[in-house]
Amino acid sequence: MVRLKFSISLSYQILDSASDFIFNIQAARTGCQAVVDERLEISQSVEPELYTDPTSGTRLIRLQAANGPLTVQYTATVDIAHHEAHPDTLVEMPIGALPMEALQYIYPSRYCQSDRLRKFATTEFGAMPQGYWRVRAIQDWVHRRTAFTSNSSNASTSAIDTLTDQVGVCRDFAHLMIALCRAVNIPARFVSGIDYGADPTLGPTDFHAYVEVMLSGRWYLFEPSGVSPPMGLLRLATGRDAADAAFATVFGAVASASPVIAIEAVVDEGNGIYLPRHRDEVLSTYDAAVEA
Repeated sequence: MVRLKFSISLSYQILDSASDFIFNIQAARTGCQAVVDERLEISQSVEPELYTDPTSGTRLIRLQAANGPLTVQYTATVDIAHHEAHPDTLVEMPIGALPMEALQYIYPSRYCQSDRLRKFATTEFGAMPQGYWRVRAIQDWVHRRTAFTSNSSNASTSAIDTLTDQVGVCRDFAHLMIALCRAVNIPARFVSGIDYGADPTLGPTDFHAYVEVMLSGRWYLFEPSGVSPPMGLLRLATGRDAADAAFATVFGAVASASPVIAIEAVVDEGNGIYLPRHRDEVLSTYDAAVEA
């Protein structure tokens, strides 16, 4: 098991008389990810509405803030119990055998234009033996071909842009891998969260994006950017691509500061709580969402 403590602080200046916000900064609750404790603090005197998606465990906060400063801070301790599998045991599934909830993740989406990459993906990966190692080959191809460079993309950058420019940040790596998997009929989806174990030279802790692929009827973790071990990935939101998993959506005239994020790992090996590290096993942290 891994135990991660983290905090997220968001600061805004509302320029209208009032503005609406939807936040996605709370740790998701799934059968593998449990919230040990948490605290949400809002600087203005408002009553937020809370919603938990019953399928993914994604948790939304909606509020309306008045003119002036607004600070939203969330702190939590989360336990993650990883399901492990040997790579050679994981197989791709025919469309007719996929769980119905996985079908939405074989279609093109806003940032993952898999229909436009079908010919390319089939040429590159179509002849490979199906299973974990084909997915791993797609992940490694994206990692080798794309340079991780801060501020190299923007909110409109898609998988095709990343394929062409060969540069991006974590969400761009994720979008390209997802699009290539879907192009050869492998269900793949986008996860936003926070990661522990990234190289400090990459800069301050930030939100992070990674990929889940369905193999043998379960969603398994893949980290195409390679910046952190999959064992250190913490889930906030799950969706088709980044459009479904924004940490904040703002409606109104608002000025914002950069998020301030911190994360640490709690180690207690006597009680089975270990430091995140690279593993030979393939890991999963999704096993049915837990309703709040």
